[in-house]
Amino acid sequence: MHDEFLCHVTAYGICGGQRVGVPLGTYRAPTLALALWWLRDRATWIAERLDPSPEREHFPARALTPVGESVPDVPATLRAWRDDVAHQEMIAEQLAAGHLIRVATRDDTTEYELLAESVDAMRMDRALPVLITPVALSERSLLEPSLTAPAPLAYGERDAYREPPLPFGPQYG
Repeated sequence: MHDEFLCHVTAYGICGGQRVGVPLGTYRAPTLALALWWLRDRATWIAERLDPSPEREHFPARALTPVGESVPDVPATLRAWRDDVAHQEMIAEQLAAGHLIRVATRDDTTEYELLAESVDAMRMDRALPVLITPVALSERSLLEPSLTAPAPLAYGERDAYREPPLPFGPQYG
C-alpha cells in the first residue's frame, strides 16, 4: 500500500506555436482518500469556472453565452468523471497499486489534465538502475517508431499509464 500521493492539475494550450502547460494546482496528499478527494474537488473547481450556474445573482444579464453543440463539454465530462463511483474505485485501486493516474479532457482550445501518483512509486522508479544497451535501443526503435507524446486520453479511455507530464516553465512561455 502506498502512503503518500502527489497530485497535479494542469491546463495545456497553444501559445506562440508551442504547447504550454499552466499549473492549476498541486497537492501532496497524505492518504489515498485525500488524493481522490482533491482530484474530484479540482474537477469540480474547473467545471464551475468553465460553466458556472447562470442563475447566480452575481452575473450581469447576458454575461454568459452558450457555445456551439460541436464544442466538447469539458465541464460535463469533469462532473461525470467526478460522480462515476465505479470509475473512482478503479482509480483508487490503480493508485494503491502504484500506477500513475491521468484523467484528461479537452475543448477546442485547452486540454485539462488531472494527474496523481504514489510518492513511493516515484521514489522506487528513481532507485531502479537503468541499463541501456545498443540492442535495447534498436529493439525499442522497432517497437516505437515514433517517440512523440500519445494523443490525450478522454474520460472513459485507459486512465492509468506511466508517462511523465510535459514540462512547463519560462522557456515555454
